[in-house]
Amino acid sequence: MGKSQRKREEIEEKYTWDLSHIYKKDSDWKTDFNKVSKEIKQITKFKGILVSNAKNLLDYLELSCLLERKLYKLYYYANLKHDQDTTNAKYQEMLGKIKNLLNEYEELDAYANPEMMNVDYKLIKSFYKQEPKLKEYKFILENLYRFKKHILNDEVEKTLSSLSKVFDNSSETFEMLTDADLKFGTITDEHGQEVELTESNYHGFLQSKNREIRKQAFEKILGKYGEFKNTVSSTFAGNVEMLTTLAKLKHYNSSLEAALFSNNIDIKVYNNLIDTVNNNLNVIYKYFALKKDFLKVDEFHLYDQYVDLVKKSAKEYSFEEGKRIVLEALSILGNDYINNLNKAFDERWIDVYNNVGKRGGAYSSGFYDTKPYVLLNYENTLNDVSTLAHELGHSMHTYYSCLNNPYQYSHYTIFVAEVASTVNELLLNYYLLNNTNDQEEKKYILSNLMDLFKATLYRQTMFAEYERNMHSKHEKGEILTNELLCNEYYKLNLKYFGPNVVVDELIKYEWERIPHFYYDFYVYKYAIGLSCACYIVDGILNKKEGFLGNYLKFLSSGGSDYPINELKMAGIDVTKKEVIESAIKMFDGLIEQFKDLM
Repeated sequence: MGKSQRKREEIEEKYTWDLSHIYKKDSDWKTDFNKVSKEIKQITKFKGILVSNAKNLLDYLELSCLLERKLYKLYYYANLKHDQDTTNAKYQEMLGKIKNLLNEYEELDAYANPEMMNVDYKLIKSFYKQEPKLKEYKFILENLYRFKKHILNDEVEKTLSSLSKVFDNSSETFEMLTDADLKFGTITDEHGQEVELTESNYHGFLQSKNREIRKQAFEKILGKYGEFKNTVSSTFAGNVEMLTTLAKLKHYNSSLEAALFSNNIDIKVYNNLIDTVNNNLNVIYKYFALKKDFLKVDEFHLYDQYVDLVKKSAKEYSFEEGKRIVLEALSILGNDYINNLNKAFDERWIDVYNNVGKRGGAYSSGFYDTKPYVLLNYENTLNDVSTLAHELGHSMHTYYSCLNNPYQYSHYTIFVAEVASTVNELLLNYYLLNNTNDQEEKKYILSNLMDLFKATLYRQTMFAEYERNMHSKHEKGEILTNELLCNEYYKLNLKYFGPNVVVDELIKYEWERIPHFYYDFYVYKYAIGLSCACYIVDGILNKKEGFLGNYLKFLSSGGSDYPINELKMAGIDVTKKEVIESAIKMFDGLIEQFKDLM
């Protein structure tokens, strides 16, 4: 049996995570589960009297935090146990039971927010004087009451809540069409075999060294979407209609403002990203010119952009070697960071190798009463070393957040979630670039990094611009016909790819296959996260005064403030173009380095 298919019990213990930090044994989990199943009923005792006085509100908040902690301790143990071997029926059952219990708790607790919203925040402010301990929850309460002006009367809110399944209809129809119904035919691969073309293998064909295969894959996928342009346009327009109508009903100025409101993000952050990238398209044009020169083609088409500039590195990195490199690369973050990072290895936070039934991919997962565990499927490649650094970035963010905050402020938002992981990834790559004499390895690292910037900074910003523009057109009364949706996407591609690329007409259908357009203004976060990480890395590598200390303050802030303010702790103002420009400058530097090596 191959190494990647070992059974769980065949993996050396030191390469598995130690979940006894959460529960010593499964029977302890079961005992706790039975106790918590009864205890969650206590949350209902405040129903109808929650905001009748300061003490009730304080007691409710303290109890809800306590019950949440108990529930999530149960959840993380069951979830991690399940993911280490998804075929294990015992852990399937445990995970199912705790998910049901979490749902039951949410239903029991559902009265709380509406009750709080029935009173004015001025009353809550008066409670702070009567019960000073309530101030420990001040930011949570303040953030909750920000939504008050956007909450409608009880009857309307209940109606909207009952329609939530209907509101999901557009995205569910899109998923069903693209995941199940669309068939793209077959394609002849590099070995002369007829292979079914699917969304999952499409990117692989676009990376083929055989240009005819790339062209065929591009034309077959997008040609098929072209056949369904009316259906997908109707589905997308329905989603836009739903979001813009809800935004209007809830007194937002636009669907974009509504989407950004939950994290208290100013629209100018979104627009600044798009404007700054638009003002620096010359750098992505330079990248495509480099690729055109490399491929030695008269015309560089859209289906040529994914061909790797360098063949994949065959060099192997054992886990021990990967650990050494990551620790050395991140040592620039200081002794405190490295001492805490070493705990990940010494206390066995990491589940390293693949085994039969183990969940694929990689993640960091943990909360206040667990370690910030890391799941890997390590196979000794440079990408695996990068993944180790990336996931440990998440884990250290969680570690510092939990260490420096009470439970209620220990969870950071999705908006800032990718910053720490990307900082680690960039620091690793720059360390490797500066510490290898192997020119091919350098080229491979540079090529990977350039692809990261192209895909995350430019492509995601193009998506963000398209989404914003289509919603805006609808809000101004324009009809989102398939012709308009396709033509606007085509024009954006002309702008973003520039003079060195032949923008094939079929690209006008590509927007139809992007699931993120149903995620409600999500993609800009990828580009912002990378830009913030570049700004931090530039400051740390160049030893700019105060940068490292400010970065550790940011890691320690958890969810104690709005994400924009937390980033300001790291010296980052995402309303300013300088942050986005730092990423563009880094991308430009990588292109120049690659050109020098070539």
